[in-house]
Amino acid sequence: MGRNNAKDIFLNYIKEKGLRYTKQREAILEAFLASGKHITIDDLYNTVKKTNQEIGYATVHRNLKLMTECGLADEIKIGSHKTRFEQKYGHEHHDHLICMKCGKFIEVHDDKIERLQEKLAEANDFAPQRHKLEIYGLCKKCR
Repeated sequence: MGRNNAKDIFLNYIKEKGLRYTKQREAILEAFLASGKHITIDDLYNTVKKTNQEIGYATVHRNLKLMTECGLADEIKIGSHKTRFEQKYGHEHHDHLICMKCGKFIEVHDDKIERLQEKLAEANDFAPQRHKLEIYGLCKKCR
């Protein structure tokens, strides 16, 4: 599971939607995959703009939404902070501890919590497809 698989997923999704896979789309996808962090649309736009002066903000925004729709990205929104996106495909599941003051994200994974969520779903005869756990509070620096 690497960049080529991610590109294939995006390319197939674009084709399904009747859209073309352009050099601009490729540049945006490459920049997103290279970012390796929680990134805002502004961050991605500024990165792509360095090598592709003709790309507009709306183009970056639309393509990031397409990446989210096809499962390559996850959207994270915290209160009034700007929406951030993180890579989903090829990355192990994790949950987030999120500081409401500075917006810091701490990625966490706990097998006990995962098993508990599975038990809760089973006890309620529920078949989960995906989940996201976000715990909001104040980081050590902001307390």
